[in-house]
Amino acid sequence: MSINLLSEPIRKFIREKRWDELRPIQLAAITRILSTDLNYILASKTASGKTEAAFLPILSKVNFDEPGVQVLYISPLIALINDQFIRIEDLCKYMDVIVTKWHGEANKSLKEKIIKEPQGIILITPESLEAMFVNKPYNVKQLFSNLKYIVIDEIHSFIGTDRGVQLKSILSRLQDINYKFFNIVGLSATIGDYEEAKRFTGNVEQTKVLLDRGSKDTIVQFRYFPTDKIMELPAELIENLYEETKDNKVLIFPNSRGRAEEVAVELKRIAGKKKGHQNYFSHHSSVDREVREYVEHFAKNNKRESFCISCTSTLELGIDIGTVDEVVQIDSTNSIASLIQRVGRSGRRNDESSNLFVYATRPWSLLQSLACWLLYKEGFIEPPQTNDKPYDILLHQILSIVKGFSGISQTDLINRVTKNFAFTQISSIEVEEIITHLLQIDFLEKIQHDIIIGLSGEKIVNSREFYSVFKTEENLKVVHAGNTIGEIPFSPMIFEDQNILLAARMWKIKSVDFKSKRIEVIKANDGKKPLFFGTGGYCHSMIREKIYEILFSNQEYEIIDEAGKLEIENLQKEFSVFPIKDINTERPLKINDKKLSLYTFAGTRINNTIGFLLNVMEIPNSLNDSSSSFDIESSRESFYDKWGNILQSIAGIDKHITDFLESNPGILDFSKWGLYLPVKYQVQLLKQKYFDFQNAEELITSCRLVENKE
Repeated sequence: MSINLLSEPIRKFIREKRWDELRPIQLAAITRILSTDLNYILASKTASGKTEAAFLPILSKVNFDEPGVQVLYISPLIALINDQFIRIEDLCKYMDVIVTKWHGEANKSLKEKIIKEPQGIILITPESLEAMFVNKPYNVKQLFSNLKYIVIDEIHSFIGTDRGVQLKSILSRLQDINYKFFNIVGLSATIGDYEEAKRFTGNVEQTKVLLDRGSKDTIVQFRYFPTDKIMELPAELIENLYEETKDNKVLIFPNSRGRAEEVAVELKRIAGKKKGHQNYFSHHSSVDREVREYVEHFAKNNKRESFCISCTSTLELGIDIGTVDEVVQIDSTNSIASLIQRVGRSGRRNDESSNLFVYATRPWSLLQSLACWLLYKEGFIEPPQTNDKPYDILLHQILSIVKGFSGISQTDLINRVTKNFAFTQISSIEVEEIITHLLQIDFLEKIQHDIIIGLSGEKIVNSREFYSVFKTEENLKVVHAGNTIGEIPFSPMIFEDQNILLAARMWKIKSVDFKSKRIEVIKANDGKKPLFFGTGGYCHSMIREKIYEILFSNQEYEIIDEAGKLEIENLQKEFSVFPIKDINTERPLKINDKKLSLYTFAGTRINNTIGFLLNVMEIPNSLNDSSSSFDIESSRESFYDKWGNILQSIAGIDKHITDFLESNPGILDFSKWGLYLPVKYQVQLLKQKYFDFQNAEELITSCRLVENKE
C-alpha cells in the first residue's frame, strides 16, 4: 500500500488529519516518486491534493540533514506562496524542516537567517530567483548547490509564455551550479500539451506524466441579456445576478478589472436596498495586497455567511479560498484553459458538482461562450503557443548572466547560453550577433577579454523592473485617509471630482499628484464612473471554428435560456444566406454594395496575418468586433483580383514586416525585451509570436469563398 512507503513522521501527520484515504493522484505520486529518480508532471483536477501528492513522498525521501536547501517550490504568484506556505509548513510539523518564504514581501530577517544556514525548503517566484542570480550569485550557489527536488506549481501558467522561457533558463542555470542533477515535479489542473510541460525539466525522456482523468459533473446555465452599452452592464443582468447569488458563496469572473468593480459595487448597492448581506468584494491586481489578503482570509475561514467576490484571473489559480458554491462567468473567456480553471473553483469539497452560470451581453460573446463550453465538454484544451527561438528572453538572460558574473569572456558567455535548454534552437552565430548588437548600443561593454554591462545597460539591469520579463503598466496609488486602497492604471480620464471604482466601493478623486503617482480619494455615492478595461487575450482557431459550426448547426442547446436561443436562431438565419456545404473548406464572403465582409473564423494570430497580407496587397480592411470577420472597403472585382495573388507577397514578407516595424514600433509592445534586438530578430519575433504565416497560408490556399445569395 502506498501509504506504508511514507516515512513515520508523514504517516503520523496523515493519522492526525484523519484522512480516510488518499486521493488517486497522491497514491500514484507516492509510489512513483519514492521508487524512481524521474521527473514528473502531476495533472489532476482542481482541489485534488496535488501539493500533498508532491510533498508527501518528497518529504519522506529527502534527507534534510544534508547541507543546503533541499527542496525549492516555485510559484507564479506571491499570494499562492503565502497560501501554500501554511500547507507545507503543516506537512513538516513532525519533521525538523525549516520552510522559508522568499519574495519581495517576505520577512527579511528570516531570509538572512536561511542564507547563513541554508537548509529545508524555500518557496519562491521566478523573479526572486532572477534577482538572486543578478545581484547575489554567491547566494544562489550557497543555497541551491545541493538541491534534490524542485516543485513547480501551476506549471500550465508558465507554458507558452515569456515567463515560462525565463523559468526554463533559470532551471538550466540552477542545474549548472548543482553538485548533481535534481528532479522536477510540475503540478497543474490544466495542460493542453504534456510534451511542452515535460520540456521544463530539460530532459523529456526522463520525465513522466501522472494523469488523473477523474472529473466531476458541472451544472451549467447560459443567460443572455443583450445591450448596446459598452461602459456598463444591463440593469436586468445585475438584478438577475443578485437573485442568483445572494444566498451562496460565489466567485464572479468578468473579463476586466473595471467590470469586476462595477459588478461588486452594483451588487452591493442592490443588497443594501433589499437588506441582503454586505459581503461583496473585488479581487484583482489593482486592489491593495492587504485588502486582497483580507478577502481571501474571509472567504476561506467563513463557514456560514454567503459572500460574493468579483475577480479577475487573480483567483483563477490555486489560492485556497475554501468552499465556493457557484462560479459566474460574464461574457466569454478567451480560452478553454481559463474556463477549466474557473469552473474548478466551484464544488471543491467532497467532489460535489460544479455550478457554472454564464452571462452574455452581446451576440458574438454568447456564441464564443457556448463554443468554449462545447470544446470543454469535448476535452479540448488549447496547446501552448511555443517559441523555439525566444530571442527577446535570450537577450534578457545574456544581460542577467553578464551582470551576475561581473564580467565574463565572450566564449564562456556564448557557451553558457547555447547549452541552456531554454535556447537550444538558437545557434551560436545568432547569439554572437545579438551580443554584438548589445555592444553597439552600449548595453554591454568589452574590457580586454571580458564583457561587462555597459553604461546604458546599467540603467536597465539596476532597475527592479529588470527581474521580470513581462511589462508592468504605469499605475497611480489610490489612498483614502492614509490607507492604501490599491492602484489604477494611468489614464487621461483621471482628474479631480471624477468618480472611480476600486475595492468594491465608489470613490471621488480629491486630488491627483502625477509626480508622486498618488491619488487622494473620499467616499462617493453618485456621479459618472470610468471603467478601466483589460486587453483581450489570444483566441485559438478551434474556438472560432466551433462558432462557425454552431452557426450552421441544427442542434438545440437546452443549457441556454430562451433569449439566448432566440439570438442564436437569429444569427443562424443571418448566415443561412450563404450556401455553405463544407465548413472545413468554405468561408463566407458577404457582398454589400462596395463593402465586403470576409469571415475567416480563424484564431487571433491567423487573423493578424491575414489582415497584414491584405494591407500589403493594399486592400483596406478592419477586423470586426466579432474578431471572426474583416470589413473590407473594396469592390467585389477588385477584391477577387488581389485576393487571388495574396500569397505571392509572402515571398518578401521580411521586408514588408521591416517596413511595418519602422512605421509602427508599438507592434512590439507584447515583448518587453524585443525592442532592444537587432531589427532582423525583431522581425523573426513578430513572425513567431504575433503572426502565423504557415496556418494563414493553409487557410487561404484550402478555402473557397462562398458569397451570400438573395
